[in-house]
Order: sequence, then structure tokens, then C-alpha cells
Amino acid sequence: MIRLNRKAFISSMAKNIYFYNTKISERYGNGFMRNKILIVDDEMDIVSMLKDYFLYNGYDVITATNGLEAIKKAQNQPDIILLDINMPDIDGIEVCSQIRDFVTCPIVFLTARIEDSDKIKGFGIGADDYIVKPFSIDELGARVSAHLRREQRQRKSSKIHFDNKVAINYSERSVYYNGTIIPLAKKEFDIIELLSSHTGQVFSKERIYELVWDYDSEGDSSVVAEHIRRIRTKFAAVGMKSYIETVWGVGYKWAK
Repeated sequence: MIRLNRKAFISSMAKNIYFYNTKISERYGNGFMRNKILIVDDEMDIVSMLKDYFLYNGYDVITATNGLEAIKKAQNQPDIILLDINMPDIDGIEVCSQIRDFVTCPIVFLTARIEDSDKIKGFGIGADDYIVKPFSIDELGARVSAHLRREQRQRKSSKIHFDNKVAINYSERSVYYNGTIIPLAKKEFDIIELLSSHTGQVFSKERIYELVWDYDSEGDSSVVAEHIRRIRTKFAAVGMKSYIETVWGVGYKWAK
């Protein structure tokens, strides 16, 4: 589990940071692109420890200690955000809701406790993952890496037309209807990408949850139904038919 003894943590790692950075530069050159992570928590000990950990592991680190600062720092377009939920001024749920208008990177909530209803609400506004305090810092690091690997996978470059009105561009992660883009949250497009890439194949909620969230999880797969409800609402709002069909008792498929 995470320990807040920052002094001991720094003592065990700091002597390796210069050596690590030197090796990175030797291997990749000065132009090596680091992943940029934004860490948001009102507990300075946690922010400091996570900053040290991710710096040591080769990340560029941005930090914020309150909601207003987080919204401002998110404009730097990080590759991933670690966001505490329980902050005194603007909580993490509200921060996530506000920055999802201009941020597409994964957002991982940090929280002391979480109810299923809170998870569904968080996923619904654009969260990608939750990790509960106290947590293993190595597990957190592994989850961050898993999310970034998914983000960095090469996207299909072709645009697929499903009829003369609907087109999906996988490289730019966009869905068009009559030439107009439909605004979608990150996970909403991920679900569309999965189903539309396997037209006619049925996926259970549990399988969609596992594939879209990119790691084995025993989380509540009901979040999938909430995302699909939102997708259908957005399709209907522009007069587009719902390509996502429910196969009762089994799951969902993209209609041919």
C-alpha cells in the first residue's frame, strides 16, 4: 500500500534519477518524448510522492492541489490525469465534467472510498478508471502505463461508411452524420470503435468493459449500459438510427 513517508521514498530513489535520465538521453536522444501526467490532489504529501515516482519513471509531471488549478493546468493537454475526488473547493467529479470539453486523455480518479452509484456517475462524465486509497504505488504505475499503451496504439487510418449518411473515422476518433460530427466522450467512442469494427458480433457487457477499459477488472459492468444509453441518445438527437442493438440476455452488437 502507498506510504506517505516521502523522505524515505526520496532517499531510496533520488540517487537513481540522474543516472536514469542520463540513460534515457543516451538511448533516445534529447528529443525523446516523455508522457505528460497531471497529478491533482489536495494532500501535498501524496502529490509530492507521486511526482517523485513518476519523475523517476520518466514522465513529465504537472501538479495541482485544488480544482481551479487543475482546470487551468489541464489546458496543457497532459497524456493522462490522476484526479482526487474529495477536494474542498471544486471536487474531482466537477473538474472532470468541466475539462472533458477540451481534454481527451484518460482520467483516473483517486478516492478514499467509492460507491457503485458514484462510479457510474464518474464514468458517465468521462472518467476512465478508479483507484482507491490507500493503494499500491506500483499498481497505480501499472494502470497508468496500461492506459497510455492503449492511447498510443495505432489507430485505423481508414474512414468507414455504413450508409450514405454515417461515417466513422478511426484515426481522428470521430463519427459523422450527414457530414456533421457527433460529439462523443472518450469511452463512448471506444465502445463504438469496438462494436463497429466487429459488425454483427455480439459482446457481453462484461467483455466490453474488459476490452474498453483495457485491463481485467471485477468492476461494475453496468457502466457499459449507461455509456450505450448516452450514445443512443446522441445518435437520436441528430436523427441517426441506433446502430447498437441489444441482444437480450447476451449483450450488444453493431447492426449490419
